[in-house]
Amino acid sequence: MRVSEAAEEILESLWIASEEKGKPGLPCDLESDAIEGSGLHELLSLSYVEVVNDLIRLRPEGQHEAMMTVRRHRLAERLMMDILDMKGIPGDERACEFEHLLHHGVDTKICTLLNHPTTCPHDRPIPPGECCEVAKATGVIGVVALTELKAGEAGEIAYLSTSDPKKMQKLMNMGVLPGNRLDLSRSYPTFVFRVGNSEFAVDEELAREIFIRKG
Repeated sequence: MRVSEAAEEILESLWIASEEKGKPGLPCDLESDAIEGSGLHELLSLSYVEVVNDLIRLRPEGQHEAMMTVRRHRLAERLMMDILDMKGIPGDERACEFEHLLHHGVDTKICTLLNHPTTCPHDRPIPPGECCEVAKATGVIGVVALTELKAGEAGEIAYLSTSDPKKMQKLMNMGVLPGNRLDLSRSYPTFVFRVGNSEFAVDEELAREIFIRKG
């Protein structure tokens, strides 16, 4: 059952308080819109939280949902700051908005896209999901920079991370576009690859901005 955004904010705060700060709970009079109103009543009705001695505490029934809420938020931070290049406060604000959309397997796709990161941009741990455990067990990775491929390997172009219009235009002119297949033939001293029937060479700096879904 999916809970409301207000309830998710409470769960996130409670998980961080208990798991990362060692606090037993959060005070009921905490000055936060997320703690007040329908969000708290919703979590109480689901038995996800309880109020004991004026503290809101996370119950075992709400532990998993709270952990997944933190996971979605920190994956959203990675997406905003690493891929969309939105740093600082703007990145944090957009991540707070976007995290509530990462349901129905969207979080798994983003985690795979980011190659199952273990920490957020603020160096806090990202709770692992099932996709992380599967990737670890099978050795199947997600999306990596072209620089991580070895000569002879190939994959589908996933995305381009450059924010430089000139670099973007250069790659587009080569046919380096999401969805196209790329075959790497050499990785030193330059990265030589084939897209379609044409062969190109780029330096390491530009190769780091081409992300490949191996396979």
